[in-house]
Amino acid sequence: MKRFAYAAIPVIFLLASAVSAKGVDELPTDQQALYQRVDPQLPLGPSAFRDFVAKKQPPWKIGYASTYAGNTWRASIQDEMTNVILPAYQKAGLISDLVVTQSDLKDAVQIQQMRQMVDSGVDAIIICCSNVTAINQTIEYAHSKGVPVFSFSGYVTSPYAINVTENNTQGGYAAGKWLAEKIGGKGNVLLVSGIPGFASSDSFDAGAKGVLAEFPDIKLVGNVAGNWTDQVAQVEVQKFLATNPGKVDGIIVQSASENGVLNAVRQSGRDLMPVVLGGEASAACFWRNNPGFIEQSFHFWPPRAEARMVWDVMMRTLEGQGPKVQSIPRPVITYSIDEVNATLGENCDPNSTAWLEPANDGWWPKEVAAGYFLRPEDPLTWRPKP
Repeated sequence: MKRFAYAAIPVIFLLASAVSAKGVDELPTDQQALYQRVDPQLPLGPSAFRDFVAKKQPPWKIGYASTYAGNTWRASIQDEMTNVILPAYQKAGLISDLVVTQSDLKDAVQIQQMRQMVDSGVDAIIICCSNVTAINQTIEYAHSKGVPVFSFSGYVTSPYAINVTENNTQGGYAAGKWLAEKIGGKGNVLLVSGIPGFASSDSFDAGAKGVLAEFPDIKLVGNVAGNWTDQVAQVEVQKFLATNPGKVDGIIVQSASENGVLNAVRQSGRDLMPVVLGGEASAACFWRNNPGFIEQSFHFWPPRAEARMVWDVMMRTLEGQGPKVQSIPRPVITYSIDEVNATLGENCDPNSTAWLEPANDGWWPKEVAAGYFLRPEDPLTWRPKP
């Protein structure tokens, strides 16, 4: 898949009450600000791996216990890990293999797969978008065997994991605020969630609903589950529009669903209202061809950037660099139609499965990454001490 980049990456910082916790207090001031609007269940204590020593020298074997493979976001994640990141770390002699499993959204299956990974000798496990509490005992089991677990795009509450995640509450808040202002602070809004019950989906929804509550003339007229999948979102939005003839003034969408939502609205015969876009190249292609549609979009969870970030944190931890905090949230990043025009050609694919990505490691810059570790080094050039 083609990767996309942008030159300008303005970041939205949202103010709230201050957060104070050991570990967080050790971060640079600008990074501490990212903890001021987070899901209240997100663990904020010091990392259990500050003094971690890997159970053996590299090359290390990594497990990726994914929960789902049925959308373009997950496909981009796996492609980045297996075809871009893994070969680089194998060439450096730091990684031997990556073992990938899929649990099809079944907690019991993911638990079994993770335990098998531990018992078969993996040195670390990456998990994605998992249930907040269901696998905590399995994470503790992995920890007892010297295997750290890294959760990305969502979080778990176990103290024996490191959460490497976008700040989804902030993302939902930013999306809701933009849309509320776009429709003039009044009207009817439809919310298209991800998969209810998963941390990233619920946190995003909480942020969106929270900001909409600040606008008394805005009514949330519906909430459907798009399952982060265009085909599912298209069907669910079509059903909603067919059974709810009232006006819809705007739609908040969790990626990867926006192209399905756009298709559903256009097929309904209704006039197209403002829709929150979150990074799908297909939806950005529509925007490129209809520049008056909206004036801003968002990187909520750019898949390749997220894959690189969780891998970076995992490698630094295995190398003994000492993560300071249990959870590392990243802020939403905006992008404009000018940036889309500079990236997508005039003949862009309206059915593309690719994603737009922040430029130049803008999601997780090296200088920012270093501030989250007690003994930072470049994880790719690091070598064990003789």
